[in-house]
Amino acid sequence: MEFDPTLPKWTQIADVIRARIADGTYPPRQLISEVRMEQEFGVARMTVRKVTAALREEGLIVTTPGMGSFVTQRRPEV
Repeated sequence: MEFDPTLPKWTQIADVIRARIADGTYPPRQLISEVRMEQEFGVARMTVRKVTAALREEGLIVTTPGMGSFVTQRRPEV
């Protein structure tokens, strides 16, 4: 991925993960691995933690200590 130097990397990565959740690439209960994000995007763990914190705040993922972060169940469209 080529990063836009005018935007924080974590926001750009969060956009990618958000899109993958929205299009079903990451279905409900899918593990969102911090280690895989580090490797895929070539960023530090701190950057990845900002991504997971933002997605957790939006309700897109839930983190279970000792297990990891998982995509939440989608709410039915109204």
